[in-house]
Amino acid sequence: MSECLFQRYRAHVLMAICHLFPDIPEETLTRVELTPPRDPVHGDMATNAALVLSKTVQRKPMVVAEALKPLLEKEEGIASVTVASPGFVNIVLQPHVLRGILPVILRAGEDYGSSTIGSGVCVNVEYVSANPTGPMHVGHCRGAVVGDVIARLLSKTGFRVIKEFYINDAGAQVHALAWAAYWRYLQALGMNLTQEACSALVPGGLQYIGDYLIPVGDALKARYGETLAEMTKEGKLSPAPEAKWLEVVRRFTIDYMLSAIREDLVLLGVHHDLFVSEAEVLSRGVTDEAIRRLEEQGLLYEGVLASPKGKIPQDWEEREQLLFRSTAFGDDSDRPLRKSDGTNTYFANDIGYHADKIARGAQKMIDVWGADHGGYVRRMKAAVQALTDHSVSLEVVLCQIVHVLRGGQPVRMSKRAGTFITLRDLLDEVGRDAVRFTMLTRRSDAQMEFDLDLVVAQKRDNPVFYVQYAHARCCSVLRLAEEEEVYGNVEREALSNVPLESLESEAEMALIRRLAEWPRVVEAASLVYEPHRVAFYLTDVASDFHALWNKGHDNASLRFLQPHAREITRARLALVVATAIVLRSGFAIIGIEPVEEMC
Repeated sequence: MSECLFQRYRAHVLMAICHLFPDIPEETLTRVELTPPRDPVHGDMATNAALVLSKTVQRKPMVVAEALKPLLEKEEGIASVTVASPGFVNIVLQPHVLRGILPVILRAGEDYGSSTIGSGVCVNVEYVSANPTGPMHVGHCRGAVVGDVIARLLSKTGFRVIKEFYINDAGAQVHALAWAAYWRYLQALGMNLTQEACSALVPGGLQYIGDYLIPVGDALKARYGETLAEMTKEGKLSPAPEAKWLEVVRRFTIDYMLSAIREDLVLLGVHHDLFVSEAEVLSRGVTDEAIRRLEEQGLLYEGVLASPKGKIPQDWEEREQLLFRSTAFGDDSDRPLRKSDGTNTYFANDIGYHADKIARGAQKMIDVWGADHGGYVRRMKAAVQALTDHSVSLEVVLCQIVHVLRGGQPVRMSKRAGTFITLRDLLDEVGRDAVRFTMLTRRSDAQMEFDLDLVVAQKRDNPVFYVQYAHARCCSVLRLAEEEEVYGNVEREALSNVPLESLESEAEMALIRRLAEWPRVVEAASLVYEPHRVAFYLTDVASDFHALWNKGHDNASLRFLQPHAREITRARLALVVATAIVLRSGFAIIGIEPVEEMC
């Protein structure tokens, strides 16, 4: 595991605190942070210690900060300490301490940034979980990328991760899907059955009418011939009773759609460890068992819910029903588990599914949902707390919608669905790397615009081009150094022992400071499930490297390769290799390729 400068000096801050205030509570210490200051002019690190301690020790933050200052100034490697209002303590490290991070990076390679904070805890990350009722669209794409990168972050920080896809293959939506596929099957047989005519046969009407089901109808015909239809006395084919074909068509269509979804996920670079069927979970009685456990705890009762606030839905009826006491766990209302027809609510089935994940060993669960499910979060957390007596946590990451633009205007480009942008179309248009990186250029809970023109443009405004170009420039420098031969071995191990004192320009030191932040960025992003932090950080690294490159473009003495200054060159090459390592480490988490040459 790689050393983190911020962890090392946070430990010094904590020791100084305990020296001043021996009886300080542990829970107070956990809130003490050491972070890069917003403005580098203030130093290399800043701590909120005085602000955190103020209330506990009953002293003003500035007084506490001034008391910490002389203790920290005595620590090895600290050049100076300053205090800033309202109580921040800013730390400047000695240059050799910062430069010392380069050998650490060179020896660790792409393991730099890895840690063991997860301690092998089993985390179930469920993401995508698209209904198998149609092709994956751009809305699914964002959740897929966010969930996949969260899983990669957790793995890099020592958690044992299970990546899971929940197949919603039970209930009304798959019944409607089966009818739509059957309609396409009848058309494949040559029956001139219109949408309107088929809708008249379907309870609730025909819901899925996209052209993407035409190949399903053709595949059903190829597999089953005319056996799923009936022949009239007049010798004509007609629809068969539902009981004859429903289960066969339902299963066939779900498998067909799931196969297409898996193909799209592979193209996106997303791989799941498990695909779990809702129908299979229900068939094993897991939901019934979970409800029984809640009942044994006295958490279920027959009651009447108050009508929804604001506009009351047309189907609202005030009736007694089975309710879960989710208000006992912080929810704002108790929640029904049975519909009026006696079947389970979606919430009840989801309780069963989460109980199944817990039974399979999940010690922590992370669900990645669309933002339209935001109102569902508190009840689901309440259920998990009830099932596990607070021993297993559930975290929910919400993803807002994505608007696709071309020429500044919203665009629909699906050739198959007609009503939404498929993931396949998006990948065909701009490529996997652009899709994955761009999906992380905003917080997942913020709406975003995906500009097709921007993500294919080779310019600074294109975020994925900008970071990949930085890596390509690193590789270009190293290729030139190898061709010259005079600079010696430029492999990372060979550069890990070179003298680094010549790295002293502000641009060089700024880049080194940035590289030193990587372990802290990884841990922070992992612990708060915010993968966009990695994309933001890589953009900053690229910016610092491009700035250093441009310095050399303008001033020959600042170029990486100095034919008459071998030791200076080797020190600069060590910085270039370390930069490339950190970029590749970040690319591996995001799931994009480390490009070595760009036009």
